[in-house]
Amino acid sequence: MAPAKMIDPFALPRLYPLATPPEPEKNWALFFDLDGTLLEIARTPDSVVVPHDLIRDLAAASTALGGALAVVSGRPLAEVDALLAPLRLPGAGEHGAVVRLPCGSRDEVDDQVPGEWAEALTDAAADKEGVSVERKVHSVVVHYRRAPRFEGFFKHLCAELIQGAASEFEILQGKMAVEIRPKTVTKARAVELLMQGEPFRGRKPIFVGDDVTDQDGFRAAEAFGGKGLDVFVRFAGLPLEVRRWLKSIGRL
Repeated sequence: MAPAKMIDPFALPRLYPLATPPEPEKNWALFFDLDGTLLEIARTPDSVVVPHDLIRDLAAASTALGGALAVVSGRPLAEVDALLAPLRLPGAGEHGAVVRLPCGSRDEVDDQVPGEWAEALTDAAADKEGVSVERKVHSVVVHYRRAPRFEGFFKHLCAELIQGAASEFEILQGKMAVEIRPKTVTKARAVELLMQGEPFRGRKPIFVGDDVTDQDGFRAAEAFGGKGLDVFVRFAGLPLEVRRWLKSIGRL
């Protein structure tokens, strides 16, 4: 019997993910996550880089859609505005805890993570190099991208903190981060509020995101007859591809 022929793995065609975004339509209402969607994830939240043409392209796309474009981020709204200045788009901060309507008014939930929980996480992180705690108005998040060995520790600590209050609060597992937030706060809330009024009302909502918190936005968009676009599935996991697609929307 002739010996089996060895297959050279380097001779096989290599498979790379391909970006397959949909063709943009004039009747859309667009909702974008920020970090991991329009911006590349950075080692720390304050070290992200905003590409020089992103603000121009967002403004052009917003104009093309009659103003029906929003940024819905886990960051506080003030941080979103600072990153995208001078734009002040409709949208939401803290995963929908604070929603800015097209008229400029804000709709904000009352629920907040107890201050002692944030203090407990801050104290626990004090001697763990590479870990940072971000205290927001309504939630608190631990970032450990620079120290992934502490992931289990902080997931366990967060679970301990919400024990007895699990009906009111939940733990979110993000990309190298864990967050405690009120259950009343989701990105679906932002979609639902914005879709009630002009210029979003009656349009087809398209929510673009990359993380677990964006799934709520996807479901809300689908409930209004639209859809969610996962960055990994439709844009090869690359914010660069999202930004290329954004340019095409500005040319509608």
